[in-house]
Amino acid sequence: MKLLPIFAAALALSVSAATMAHDASEKVSVLQDQMLKNVPGKKAMMIEVDYKPGQSSIAHKHDGTAMAYVLEGEVTSQVKGEQAITYKKGQFWYEPAGSEHLVSKNASKTKPAKLLVFMVLSPDEQVLIPLKN
Repeated sequence: MKLLPIFAAALALSVSAATMAHDASEKVSVLQDQMLKNVPGKKAMMIEVDYKPGQSSIAHKHDGTAMAYVLEGEVTSQVKGEQAITYKKGQFWYEPAGSEHLVSKNASKTKPAKLLVFMVLSPDEQVLIPLKN
């Protein structure tokens, strides 16, 4: 299943399985979207985010909890109130539900980057909510 960007401008996803595109045009693939039988009212999502060299996402927040793992390249991430950190292949970070993700970008202008994102949220919660300037 493919879903365009977790990070899209006009996009406040209530994900299931569609393909779309947006300004930054990073590629987002929903690998899994499953209700959690042991946690009623919650679902888990596994999402792959592919950044081309130099790509970045719009500032956003997630209704659900997110954990990200760098599969390839280097990704710079910054959550409101924290310093921007560049994560390399094999490194990971955690974002509590509602965190404002101010920076999410490929740290390289010449090489691609790829993230694996795991989220837990309610079926009616949005994967991405664009932040207003």
